[in-house]
Amino acid sequence: MRVLAAMSGGVDSSVAAARAKDAGHEVVGVHLALSRMPGTLRTGSRGCCTIEDAMDARRVADLIGIPFYVWDFSERFKADVVDDFVAEYQAGRTPNPCMRCNERIKFAALLEKALALGFDALVTGHYATVLTDAAGNRELHRAAAWAKDQSYVLGVLNSEQLAHAMFPLGATPSKAEVRAEAEARGFVTAQKPDSYDICFIPDGDTRGWLAEHVGISNGAIVDRSGDIVGTHAGAQGYTVGQRRGLNLTVPAPDGRPRFVLEVKPQTNEVVVGPKEALDIAELAGARFTWAGLAPQHPSTPFDCEVQIRAHADPVPAVAVVRDGELVITPASPINGVAPGQTAVVYVGTRVLGQATIDRTVAAVPASV
Repeated sequence: MRVLAAMSGGVDSSVAAARAKDAGHEVVGVHLALSRMPGTLRTGSRGCCTIEDAMDARRVADLIGIPFYVWDFSERFKADVVDDFVAEYQAGRTPNPCMRCNERIKFAALLEKALALGFDALVTGHYATVLTDAAGNRELHRAAAWAKDQSYVLGVLNSEQLAHAMFPLGATPSKAEVRAEAEARGFVTAQKPDSYDICFIPDGDTRGWLAEHVGISNGAIVDRSGDIVGTHAGAQGYTVGQRRGLNLTVPAPDGRPRFVLEVKPQTNEVVVGPKEALDIAELAGARFTWAGLAPQHPSTPFDCEVQIRAHADPVPAVAVVRDGELVITPASPINGVAPGQTAVVYVGTRVLGQATIDRTVAAVPASV
């Protein structure tokens, strides 16, 4: 097959591209330039897709012996990821830009261009597995190494995208093995640290970035009764479940710590309360998709597991499509769920689908 390998400049995508070449595919490497602002994605940043990363990817492509290109996706990235991130925070939600990047950039814009240019598949360094059932339907499954499993951030993929996705690292038992392979191949990326933080906020100061791009102002921190218990320097700088950094001037009656329960950008308020008030008994989202075949009867409740963060443990649950929403009821309350997060639904190792969380139902009502 003729395949396009997305090469971020990290060790995982380097080895994935090399394995695709070893498997006999005709491979072309591509690195995505996601910013035109030289001070944003710069050499030495803690994100990914920097100038340094592009150079590393080119060196690896030369060693593998494949053509290599840099494609400018900065305009699309700003519109579909950065602007979405800002809009979500302005609405008081907690977005996941990595989910949006996989959904709208790597497996929408990039895959669309690849197919238009005659490529058969897109190769990435994600730790996940695509299996084919007896009827020929493609399914997304967890990677062999659960510690590195990245199927959560791929939960946004649909059937058409899975049909053209290749993940050569899915069966690899450990990241150490990938690094050892890269070392043996002479890749400059072999011992390169993993990227982390949000790539377009390379210094890791999300609150400062939001202050510049969203615009923030002082407001009140209130308890669940609406009484003012402190002040804040911008509601968008807080997330559900946060404990540290709260400027509280009125102690809780029971003396226990308080946590952010809700962010209200419309009134510029941050609502705080006890930890148990973070327990969620139900979550739902109208923006849901299926990764491959949908359940045969989604309007009938079915057993599953739900995961709400990339590295969280899956929780047994029951899901159902009701009134245009994917409604998920965990077997035991999940702590600290925020609107805007993504709930990924699993059946065994298979990723069944996902929903962007629009609303939650607390396990303990505010009046209790």
